[in-house]
Amino acid sequence: MNEYVLIITMAIAFLITVLISPIFIPFLRRLKFGQSIREEGPKSHMKKMGTPTMGGVMILLSVTITSLIMTNKFNQGTISFEMILLLLVLLGYGTLGFLDDFIKVALKRNLGLTSKQKMLGQIVISVIFYIILRQNDFPTYIKIPGTSFQWDLGWGYALLIIVMLVGASNAVNLTDGLDGLLAGTAAIAFGAFGILAWYGIPQYEITIFSLAVVGALLGFLVFNAHPAKVFMGDTGSLALGGAIAAVAILTKLEVLLVIIGGVFVLETLSVIIQVISFKTTGKRVFKMSPLHHHYELMGWSEWRVVSTFWIVGLIFAALGIYIEVWIF
Repeated sequence: MNEYVLIITMAIAFLITVLISPIFIPFLRRLKFGQSIREEGPKSHMKKMGTPTMGGVMILLSVTITSLIMTNKFNQGTISFEMILLLLVLLGYGTLGFLDDFIKVALKRNLGLTSKQKMLGQIVISVIFYIILRQNDFPTYIKIPGTSFQWDLGWGYALLIIVMLVGASNAVNLTDGLDGLLAGTAAIAFGAFGILAWYGIPQYEITIFSLAVVGALLGFLVFNAHPAKVFMGDTGSLALGGAIAAVAILTKLEVLLVIIGGVFVLETLSVIIQVISFKTTGKRVFKMSPLHHHYELMGWSEWRVVSTFWIVGLIFAALGIYIEVWIF
């Protein structure tokens, strides 16, 4: 596989998303699948009320079609267990998010699935993922980035997978709060993993999948950048979170996910810190959490917040690549 194949993969996913969006967005609008806005959120967001959501469906379609096309071309129609797992997580978490979105926008239940229902679904998909891994003799060790140190977790690896998939899907979901914020930061993170999957002993199908996500997200950004014409909803955010954790696991870069996904980690930590501080002292550390809302309430424009977080995401991605490729 050469560089041209990587570009073609991203181009196909980009074009699919760009071409289906002008059809799908008006369809969502006709169905009145519009975004509801939290009353406690920034007042500037009220103008986003009614913007079509569930646009994550376009991302899922684009990634799935592109991955299957490119896999069929370079693997003679055979789909490896890695690609099966990646699509399982992407579509499984995407379906869970779709149900959550559908309950919110179609059935007019603002909270969607209950936290217990969502958590149960996330865990079930994680367990299925682990079972397929072990049936294919996938190693249960983790390694420390930039070193040759490995630690075999044995059965503890199952717990790690559940924590990673559930944690990443929720962390990415928290990041989806501003126009283009998640699409941009996720494209950067998947791009970093795509480079690492291609580097050294190439994992072609993981590279194809990762770059298909990048292409689909860049195509989605055409319509999701400020001012957004569509939101991805939980359909997209849960799917992307689960998928990036799956990519990290299959490339044996589990620990590196914390660095490459640094923006998602910071967003999650801001929520955890805010909750702990308020419950223990009655005071808030941030004006509002997740972190991107804090900067909005400080007076930053939405575009300034988003572009700054993209830059931070690029720094984390570059650091992750540097640690894995150049240090080691």
